[in-house]
Amino acid sequence: MPSFPLKVTRLAFAQLEKVSPTVAGRIAFELFCRTPSRRPKGDKAKQVFTVGRSRLRQASTVRLALTRGMAAAHHLSSQEGSGSAPRFLVVHGWGSRAEYLSEMALGLRETGAEVVVLDLPGHGASSGRRLDLKIAAEAIVAAERHFGRFDGVVGHSFGGAAVMMAAGRVFPELHPLNAPRIALIGSPSSMGEVFNGFASIVGLGRGSVGAMRIRAMDLVGAQVEDLDGVAVARRIDRPLLVVHAEDDKEVNVGHAQRYIGVSPHVRHLWANGHGHRRIVSAPEVISAVASFLAGAEGASRAGNRKVS
Repeated sequence: MPSFPLKVTRLAFAQLEKVSPTVAGRIAFELFCRTPSRRPKGDKAKQVFTVGRSRLRQASTVRLALTRGMAAAHHLSSQEGSGSAPRFLVVHGWGSRAEYLSEMALGLRETGAEVVVLDLPGHGASSGRRLDLKIAAEAIVAAERHFGRFDGVVGHSFGGAAVMMAAGRVFPELHPLNAPRIALIGSPSSMGEVFNGFASIVGLGRGSVGAMRIRAMDLVGAQVEDLDGVAVARRIDRPLLVVHAEDDKEVNVGHAQRYIGVSPHVRHLWANGHGHRRIVSAPEVISAVASFLAGAEGASRAGNRKVS
């Protein structure tokens, strides 16, 4: 049953559509881009956040200037102190923040790597209350510009979609992300599908959905259909590890299945039983991602398997 706030939202859009579908679509897009509260929700989330904050105390934080606002990047130097250590970037999903991916970050660091964990705009220690794929891609590119070329990048959920957009040069005014290896965890592959899902949830009619898409094009500079990770994967053809749980209730497993057969460089890891959020801290997932980013051929071949 829909929550009371959702019922009110649907009723408001239904009434507004009668007056102006264009205005309804523009407001809907702004609501789509509005980031949630940064505070942990529930006791379990508070506990995970507290542990994550403690882990990241050893990191130095850099503030990256963006076109509007700034993004915070938490830098964990290599434990080995070697200037030749690999450098990895970790990017969280919608409504998340660096603390929730701290276990993944430290697991990658234990391989001897230097790790950067990014807070996307509107999240964590970054500024703003709004986020779209272009802003997220700009933050990712800014991180690479500041720290230097990453040897591998991990993106969870929305963060994975943003990584693909940054690598695929979907936004021509941004320099492309140059990382040679990318791991996606529980990530949507088609933002058009996500877009339509949101429109359905808030009850938008066809005219308002069209206006919402036009507004997105005006602000982001790309059609919704172009925000597609599978198309990017074909274009860049880099080693790609797609990690997903078939029981993920937030990002349907179909998003991961769309990558099957796209390229011989794409591997899948089905981390069933870990859902959408626990998956980023599952030891077997962290181990597989670390092996993949390090370029371990055996781990890459083993990517088409299930873990539980």
